[in-house]
Amino acid sequence: MNTLLYIDAGLGMMIAQAAIAAFAGFVLFYKTLIIKIKGWLGITSKTDESSFDDMYDEKDLKD
Repeated sequence: MNTLLYIDAGLGMMIAQAAIAAFAGFVLFYKTLIIKIKGWLGITSKTDESSFDDMYDEKDLKD
């Protein structure tokens, strides 16, 4: 039996959006999980000590 399936543009975009959202959700969940596991094990990555807030001294902000 030869059956043709029809997916219109709206349904196709809904499927594509769901696939992209599922992938993004998986990536964010995975990154969060890895960070928590590394925190429990005491493994930390090297962080950059400079930040935007550290650019100014306290006396510069009072003026």
